Amino acid sequence: HPSARLFDQIEVKMTAYVMDALKVDRAEADRLRSHYWREHGTTLAGLMREHDLDPDPYLVAVHDISMDHLEEDAPLAAAIRNLPGKKIVYTNGSAPYAERVLAARGLSGLFDDVYGVEHADYHPKPERRAFDRVFDRAGIAPQQAAMFEDDPRNLAAPHQMGMRTVHVAPEPVQADHIHHHSDDLAGFLAALT
Repeated sequence: HPSARLFDQIEVKMTAYVMDALKVDRAEADRLRSHYWREHGTTLAGLMREHDLDPDPYLVAVHDISMDHLEEDAPLAAAIRNLPGKKIVYTNGSAPYAERVLAARGLSGLFDDVYGVEHADYHPKPERRAFDRVFDRAGIAPQQAAMFEDDPRNLAAPHQMGMRTVHVAPEPVQADHIHHHSDDLAGFLAALT
C-alpha cells in the first residue's frame, strides 16, 4: 500500500543502481528511472530492454530496504483469512521482497502463492502478457477473480480479462477499468464476507 512509503526507499536504491550500472549522475539516473517506468511499465523493464541489464542483481539491490516502520495489521489479516477461494499476491517487485513485506505486516501464510516479476518472465504489470503468465501459473480463472491494486494503470489488463477490479489508494481514480475504490482494504474485504 502506498502509505507504507516503501517505494520511497526503493526509488533511492533504483537511482543508485542506475547511476552505477550506466555510469550517469543522479539527475540523469532519476530521469531515466522515471522515463523507463512511464515507457516500459517499470524501471527494470526499461533497463532490460534498453541496456540488456541482468534483472536478478537489480531486484536484490533495490529491495534491500528497511521494513522497520511496517506494523502488523490484524484486521487485514482476519479479513484476508475469511475470504473464500484462492488468494495470491502478485507484485512488480520480487517474490522474496513481497514475502518480507507480508511477514512485517503479519500476513504470512494467508496466501496460496506469492508471485513476483520474475514469475512473469520479467514482463511487468501493466503488460497483458505479464498477467497471462502469472494467472496461468496460479490457475486463476479471471472471470471468477478480483484484482486489488494501488496503481490504476495495472487494473486495465485484469479488467479486459474479465476480473473485477479494486483500486486501493487514498484518492479514487475515475476510469472505465476500475470497478471499485477503497482507502480501507481491511474494511472493504470484511464487508465482502
